[in-house]
Amino acid sequence: MRRPKIGDIVEIRTKRGLAYAQFTHNHEKFGSLLRVLEGFYQEAPRDLNAVANSRSRFQTFFPLGAAVHRGIVSILGNAAIPDEAKAFPTFRSGSRDLGTMTIKNWWLWDGEKEWMVGDLTPDQWKYPLRSVWNDTLLVKRIEEDWNQDQSSG
Repeated sequence: MRRPKIGDIVEIRTKRGLAYAQFTHNHEKFGSLLRVLEGFYQEAPRDLNAVANSRSRFQTFFPLGAAVHRGIVSILGNAAIPDEAKAFPTFRSGSRDLGTMTIKNWWLWDGEKEWMVGDLTPDQWKYPLRSVWNDTLLVKRIEEDWNQDQSSG
């Protein structure tokens, strides 16, 4: 069993079939960044570059090395990262007001620095949420066809 490498296509078993993600970046603090790709498959695809060029559903940090080691996910192979996914993305995050359960102030983060923006613009709503998910949440979100535009945090 080899260690995950940037560009790896990760196979995730779900109730709806096989789903795939690509390991695009490794962050010192948050770990492996996956771009979860659209579509479900009944068997492993042969053309990994076609899989890698699929549209992204969402991006999230995930403990990839541990999940591969435990057999929770597997690495199908490696493919080139599409141009639009090569740059480290800007993430959004916010803290909930416990009284109203709403987010008053949003923050953006580029992997190095963080800055407060208050309300998000329509384009900023499309940024991925800064979070680390376990395998249970990852599979649940894939099965639900969740995408990052649906979440208010």
